[in-house]
Amino acid sequence: MRKQSVRTAALVLCMLSYLLVGAAVFDALESEAERGRQQLLAQKRGELRRKYGFSAEDDRELERLARQAEAHRAGRQWQFAGSFYFAITVITTIGYGHAAPGTDSGKFFCMFYALLGIPLTLVTFQSLGERLNALVRRLLLAAKHCLGLRQPRVSTENMVVAGLLVCTATLALGAATFAHFEGWTFFHAYYYCFITLTTIGFGDFVALQSDEALQRKPPYVAFSFLYILLGLTVIGAFLNLVVLRFLASAEAPERAARRASLSHQGAPESRGRARAATCATHRILRLQMQACDNPGFSPPWSPTAEHGGRTDRTRARRKSI
Repeated sequence: MRKQSVRTAALVLCMLSYLLVGAAVFDALESEAERGRQQLLAQKRGELRRKYGFSAEDDRELERLARQAEAHRAGRQWQFAGSFYFAITVITTIGYGHAAPGTDSGKFFCMFYALLGIPLTLVTFQSLGERLNALVRRLLLAAKHCLGLRQPRVSTENMVVAGLLVCTATLALGAATFAHFEGWTFFHAYYYCFITLTTIGFGDFVALQSDEALQRKPPYVAFSFLYILLGLTVIGAFLNLVVLRFLASAEAPERAARRASLSHQGAPESRGRARAATCATHRILRLQMQACDNPGFSPPWSPTAEHGGRTDRTRARRKSI
């Protein structure tokens, strides 16, 4: 119990340290660029105010309208295809933020829908991930059989490497497709796929949001939906393998210490059992020797005594004479 508490505390410290390192790196990478964007935005706003005579209130109203219009670049969001897309982002916890319920009844149903849908989705993806890992294990075993290996076995390390390759291929396939349809660079499309399939969902890149794609490109819409669902299964299966590998490596020293403790405690007991068995054998031999002088006495049977019974009887007779 104490070791588990120490390990938990160590994990918390590692996570906090990881957060501090991440904060420092993001600060160094993004802070200066953000300052530049803010200065450019302020400059553009000043130019528009001077050109069109906007007041500060007009500027805020224009900004509000621009934000509302951003959600409608893909056309109507709440027809069936757009609603299905939104439902996917809710139950998978991706949450791009590209669309949100505008009515109170829609917001209430969204909370109820997520409350039931998120656990269902987690259980479903967990089961699908287990089936996928089992399939990969069988394929690796078949490959090792084809290579002529005797008694092939698939280790957790083999599964992690195979899962990493499958994840990389899945992300690359999605990146190539989204780069083609969305006009993004391959890197930005790869970034979108990674952020989506890890359910981070920043919303800075969102597919199906240009040229009314939800209404005009049904094949692309279907591919996007299937890719998100299947990709989440692949990434989830791989992350499960990584977590299991980490837990196994973390618990290995504890299991070894427990086995060593049990063997150390069991050693005196085993020696005591051996001494007791030896004493019992000697007692049986003495009883058999006594039986030679008393034909009516029937001693207990002993395999050891049976093998040496004839010699013992002879010695007993000589001794009695």
